[in-house]
Amino acid sequence: MEKFDNVVIFNHPLINHKIAHLRDKNTSMKEFRELIEEITTLMTFECLREVPTVEIEVETPLEKCTQRVVKDNSVVIVPILRAGLGMVNGIHVLFPTARVGHIGMYRDEETFEPCEYYCKLPDGIEDKVVVVVDPMLATGGSACDAISLLKKRGCKDIKFMAVIGAPEGVEKVAKAHPDVTVFVSTLDRGLNENCYILPGLGDAGDRLFGTK
Repeated sequence: MEKFDNVVIFNHPLINHKIAHLRDKNTSMKEFRELIEEITTLMTFECLREVPTVEIEVETPLEKCTQRVVKDNSVVIVPILRAGLGMVNGIHVLFPTARVGHIGMYRDEETFEPCEYYCKLPDGIEDKVVVVVDPMLATGGSACDAISLLKKRGCKDIKFMAVIGAPEGVEKVAKAHPDVTVFVSTLDRGLNENCYILPGLGDAGDRLFGTK
């Protein structure tokens, strides 16, 4: 795959360990959901390295000092429905007060193109750091459309985070939105004829919510 300055592919042994269990078809729904959340938390540590901060005064048992803390109400999580919901709690572990918007999209079974059916975003989102999440970055269509929608709403600081990515999808998002950093835990081989990621982990939504 072509190298892009705005793409971060994780290669951490803790994440790789969890990905191995995530791929296993025998992994239970409960464990699958927990693994998605845990991987998301590990990725968030790097994804939001440059989150806005402010300086405050703290009194220790010995003296007063200044310390930088995360600025209140500075982060918004936007999952792409429905599978993106599985990543929200993973970010909330580190940013429990982050607001959550929702973008609903489904893939046309014939064209494989994304179709928007729902959008609800917090007021003032244009001034926040927006983290768009979806466990699977396959063709990149839904990710590109979701990011474009957010830009139309005035969002300027957008990051995209996926657990598993296909080269086709990563390249599409990186080229379409060079100002958006794309964080992917694991880069897989590619897509099959039905645009599923190989080796992948199946349908993330079905495995998260037990719908198949």
